[in-house]
Amino acid sequence: MNIDVQTLRWFAAVAQQLHFARAAQSLGISRIRLSKAVVELEEQLGVELFVPGASPTELTAEGRDLLARALVEIAEDDRRLERERVTAAEPSTFTIGFAEGVTLTKWTRIWADRFPDIALSVVATTPNSQVSCLRDGTVDVGFVRPPLDRDGLNAIGLYQEVQVVVVPKDHPVAAFDSVTATDLADEHLLADPATAPEWAAVATELVTGDRPELPPMNSVAETFEYVAAGLGVAIVPHSVARFNARKDLVYRPVTDIEHTQIALAWVADRESELIEEFIGIVRGRSTRSSRGSADAPPAKKKKAHPSKPARPVAKTKTNARRSGKRR
Repeated sequence: MNIDVQTLRWFAAVAQQLHFARAAQSLGISRIRLSKAVVELEEQLGVELFVPGASPTELTAEGRDLLARALVEIAEDDRRLERERVTAAEPSTFTIGFAEGVTLTKWTRIWADRFPDIALSVVATTPNSQVSCLRDGTVDVGFVRPPLDRDGLNAIGLYQEVQVVVVPKDHPVAAFDSVTATDLADEHLLADPATAPEWAAVATELVTGDRPELPPMNSVAETFEYVAAGLGVAIVPHSVARFNARKDLVYRPVTDIEHTQIALAWVADRESELIEEFIGIVRGRSTRSSRGSADAPPAKKKKAHPSKPARPVAKTKTNARRSGKRR
């Protein structure tokens, strides 16, 4: 049917209401304009759609046939317009926040392959901004580290990281493969003691009450400058130390400090299809798998292997200056 959809809508309005004046009012056009459009449509088709002179208005057989076909085309056009509306409403950019040390390359590459029409934007966040960026909509999802205010957020844990102590390369700690919190008891920690409770429990400067005030530090790079100057030590996740590596500093694992966790977080009441898709990518879901599908094939069970006996652990002294394995 080679008729403009708008003309079909105008005809259908009259055909359904059987009243030109009311139809014109519902369409927001003049009665004269509507009558002219119907006359032009009849001339185009070469048939009469309404019974001439009938009162009230009455459809002809051709008019009833056209109405049935018009309603089908109007419904299809409505579906098309709805699809366009939804597409226009969808964001053209998806924004990811990430804590320092998190590597996004693998996930951003998969996203680009699956959703080439939705660009990814990445925003580096700090411990102070990682949650606020989520709440104010700066980012859609964020890779975050604790401590984390979970109020109004959803989060899934992804992986854990070893905490390391960062010291000048000529510091006694540099001679060992790893240390404990007790080994660092006499050190000045360039951070809030609450970030390393295991150290705080044994820290000499907290026991004696002579802990100096922290200098202003707005980034890890600034903190490491103070470490290099010999003003204290830093305890950070391994990836952060690696990312900010310097030739004049070394880092060693602190074996008895709780590992830090990387989580993926988003605002609960803003959960969307795109967020669900990104979660699936991070979790390793393939394009053919269905979120929560009951029809998904069960995972193959791995054959059990007998456990190997644990190796005996050698006892070590606690002072890093005279204990541990020298490098």
